[in-house]
Amino acid sequence: MNPKDIFRLDGKIALVTGSSRGLGKEIAKGLAQYGASLVLADIAYPEEIEEEIKGAGARCIAVRTDISNEEEVKDLNQKIRSEFGRVHILINNAGITQLAYTPTEELPLKEWDRVMDINLRGTFLCCKYVGGSMIKTGGGSIVNIASTAGITGVPRAPAYCASKAGVILLTKSLALEWAQHDIRVNAIAPHYLETDLTKGVRDSDKVYEALIKQIPLKRFGKTRELVGAALFLASDTSSYVTGAVLPVDGGYLAQ
Repeated sequence: MNPKDIFRLDGKIALVTGSSRGLGKEIAKGLAQYGASLVLADIAYPEEIEEEIKGAGARCIAVRTDISNEEEVKDLNQKIRSEFGRVHILINNAGITQLAYTPTEELPLKEWDRVMDINLRGTFLCCKYVGGSMIKTGGGSIVNIASTAGITGVPRAPAYCASKAGVILLTKSLALEWAQHDIRVNAIAPHYLETDLTKGVRDSDKVYEALIKQIPLKRFGKTRELVGAALFLASDTSSYVTGAVLPVDGGYLAQ
């Protein structure tokens, strides 16, 4: 048996939010490579990755969706049910950071709400509607992308930290509630990755050097290095794993 076969997702339907670029794009490609059919959801229509996945021979549809909008998430869920009948895998990847590391006393409420709407409300809505459908169709696997910032905290990033901490506790709550329905709910907690969201940090040598000193592996992670964790939690290989938070952090949380 080929060791890679234990991660096969043939016949499975996977929804990946925030899939037009960065981490979501890489996860979607990885799931397709291992046999899944893909539903790509993003506020920016993910046309490029849709064509790439189709070109590789996988079944794929893309749906422009604002995951913080309840009606749009309900419509997304209905489109998936109409096209595929059900979802086996939900990857809640869509997320944003704060625009700037602002002192909390100066943080506009509008910015707090913006981060919470995408990171926590959006994750909740996708779990509510897509997970609700999983209850009716025989179970599945939900993987929420959290962050080490939801565990240890980061100064001047209260909205981001609170939103990701919320994702972690949402994960644990749903894992307990939905285990009876054969739905596994887990989270991945990455540290700094080489994505568009960290470009500004990486462009500043002084800031970048200060940050990597805090990471035992002395570098930022690459998006492809998180794909394996997503595959593991999405596949039946992790069939006895639920309520877990898997760090992909270069050893940061081990300190």
